[in-house]
Amino acid sequence: TMALIDNFITVLRRALSRTFYPVLQQAIGIGSAFEGWTAREEEVVYQVLVPLTPPLGHLFHLERDTDQQKPGRNFRVRVELECRCPREYQGMNMLCFQHHPEVIRRTTQQPNLLDTLCTDSYLDVKKTVRWFCTLVGASWRRLPQSRSWHLVLLPSKRSCNLRLTNSQESFQVKVLFGMQRHTSDIFISSRYRGAHTPSTMWPESYAVAETKFFRHMAREAPQDSSHLKCLQLLARVLARKDFSIHSIKTIVMRLLHTVPVSQWQRRHFLLQLSDALEQLCISLEEKHLEHFIVGNQRLPEEIRLPPDVLRAKPPNLFHGLAQDPAAHSQAMQAYLDL
Repeated sequence: TMALIDNFITVLRRALSRTFYPVLQQAIGIGSAFEGWTAREEEVVYQVLVPLTPPLGHLFHLERDTDQQKPGRNFRVRVELECRCPREYQGMNMLCFQHHPEVIRRTTQQPNLLDTLCTDSYLDVKKTVRWFCTLVGASWRRLPQSRSWHLVLLPSKRSCNLRLTNSQESFQVKVLFGMQRHTSDIFISSRYRGAHTPSTMWPESYAVAETKFFRHMAREAPQDSSHLKCLQLLARVLARKDFSIHSIKTIVMRLLHTVPVSQWQRRHFLLQLSDALEQLCISLEEKHLEHFIVGNQRLPEEIRLPPDVLRAKPPNLFHGLAQDPAAHSQAMQAYLDL
């Protein structure tokens, strides 16, 4: 899967090399399929995050959205044309993107990013997704995989969703886009966050950090560790009861972080399940489950957080249950029905 995406990125970067569209960086595998488990019993969905960097003559400014009514931590990406004039000759360089954009446009025959993928100077998620999906459709035949796989682009507004099939199997690839925060494992991404998410909003994503945590635990845990089987079973069962898969994953990550790794051996499987379900019950009763990454100062050293994420108060993943008594009663009943 990553070979396919890497081939795509290589082909697309070549096609975009003389344009002022975002620069596609190497894709990062995220989510359950790259962590060693899956909540789905049917077709596997591989999620990848493609980081974007500004093209020549452009700058990206990540601005935090301070609207407290919207859930989570959200950003907007303000795009600015870069001044390339010598300090003592401001405005004199005719090839300056900021001072002479019309000369650049006439010389290169290429529009700048503000003219293509932005809305009111902010990078637009939906325009970016449409642009990438169009590129994928036009470039598919150049890839060696096109000779043995059939590609279908699935409808989606905030990610590029692909289904690949051959005579024996099929799988999906969900391509998300993002910008790295500083040099950390935290990104802002195009991921979906509710029906009314503005197209210029980029929610903060912790998926890369979470995947790195699972890889760290795979190295630390015993060879016969069953933590992934435990997570997979819980996710499949509880998802049918309308529990958030991310909340189940959070509980297992918290247990992995606190229970000695020796206790995750296969012979302790039922104890692991019991611990996770007990933790879920306590969290439901208290209507409180803290985010695992945000504000966690005890993560493995290899997981890098920006200072503001490290210092932040962990959001309560069960905040909605605390605000809605009916939803809380329903969740408790669903747990009891298990």
